[in-house]
Amino acid sequence: MKKIVIAASLLVASAAFAGSYDKCVTCHGANGEKAALGKSKVIKDMTKADFVSALKGYQAGTYGGAQKGLMTAQVKDMTEATMNEIADLIVK
Repeated sequence: MKKIVIAASLLVASAAFAGSYDKCVTCHGANGEKAALGKSKVIKDMTKADFVSALKGYQAGTYGGAQKGLMTAQVKDMTEATMNEIADLIVK
């Protein structure tokens, strides 16, 4: 039973991560190489700390320019662990 609970938890966590990463890819590209809508920073050029800080700032409503409203909605339910996992895939 314990193995089933652990497996289910991992499946839910990986599905949440995949959905969050897919949101990033849509505008920023698979490798974070695009300026979203031609206006944002290229996230692959950010440090991991700056990337995670920016996402937390979007969540808090304290970071962002033209894309602030759009990004706030994208990260509102994202955990810090997910932010770090995405950062490990995309940024320096």
